[in-house]
Amino acid sequence: MTRIAVLVSGGGTNLQALIDAQARGELKNGEIAAVLSSRADAYALERAQKAGIPGYVVARKDFASNREMTVALVDKLKELDVGLVVLAGFLHILTEEMVQAYPNAILNVHPALIPSFCGAGCYGLHVHEKALAYGVKVTGATVHFVNEEPDGGPIVLQKAVDILPGDTPEVLQRRVMEQAEWVILPEAVSLFCQGRLSVEGRIVTIKGEI
Repeated sequence: MTRIAVLVSGGGTNLQALIDAQARGELKNGEIAAVLSSRADAYALERAQKAGIPGYVVARKDFASNREMTVALVDKLKELDVGLVVLAGFLHILTEEMVQAYPNAILNVHPALIPSFCGAGCYGLHVHEKALAYGVKVTGATVHFVNEEPDGGPIVLQKAVDILPGDTPEVLQRRVMEQAEWVILPEAVSLFCQGRLSVEGRIVTIKGEI
């Protein structure tokens, strides 16, 4: 059984999708063992508490740099015997110590079809604002492994979502979450926990039928 830690900074909607998937028995061979938040007041911690999942605070404000926070997070994850790290609305850049500690064992969900609308500064509503401003007809979400480059790791799963006339960034954000993020994040976590993902360079291969 793979012990999963979910890193959060805010409301925890993607965390809730994982909790719900676990309750339905869809996180095969995995269990959410801990939720770590960069903010003590993150609503995600309440979601974890309601689900009976231990929550921990590793607050960014308590550290002089992202590197010091990253080292503290790695220490906590090792202490908890975590095998998979999931970034679910975690709003801080992790330094290389995290990737070195968990190579090809950190998953992130991004609310666009990478390589579009990604990288430094592309998070939250900004992503959807950029997609609408560019005039693309299709957007979506991507689950990828994390490496040292923001949103630059090998892609595990992607799901497309149509952009509709009259969409606002807020409306589009909700549709991408409901139709894509909340679907492919639990799926990717389950595939990892089943040992069905192999990585060679930029290419992720899924073993067996999805």
